[in-house]
Amino acid sequence: MNVLALLIGFIFPACASVGAAGVPVPPPGELAHLVRPSTPNSALAGPAGFTPQPDLVLPPYPVPPARLYAALRAVAAGQERIFLQAEDPATMEVRYVVRSAVLNFPDLIVAQVSSRAEDSSALVLYSRSLYGRSDLGVNRARIAAWIAALDAMLRPPNRS
Repeated sequence: MNVLALLIGFIFPACASVGAAGVPVPPPGELAHLVRPSTPNSALAGPAGFTPQPDLVLPPYPVPPARLYAALRAVAAGQERIFLQAEDPATMEVRYVVRSAVLNFPDLIVAQVSSRAEDSSALVLYSRSLYGRSDLGVNRARIAAWIAALDAMLRPPNRS
């Protein structure tokens, strides 16, 4: 962490912390009762019919939930400046803190995988900034990148 992040930490305390420290843990089941902020600093991806309406509507994944959950965790593990905050494998819900490179600002990511039908699963992915009114599209770009990485990881191999 740099000196600038430490100084900003006097105004925004979570910026002076390392990893997931200093960031409040969202309650379990947050996605089931999600209320989006009125500010444009969050992004939501989920299946059609999810409430609130997702920014990115995701089709069902044609894999069992355990496989999608493992792939989601692998995608997260490959990201920079990301820290596991909490995880509940029983409900397939996981929470991460992602920190910006320069000022150490924290963003929260909550993801949950659920079963849709036999060998089919759904994903809800929510990314939001802790500070600021606007995120300049960072959260939406992040979830779009995660979805692209998941799609690439889960795509069946080409057979010629």
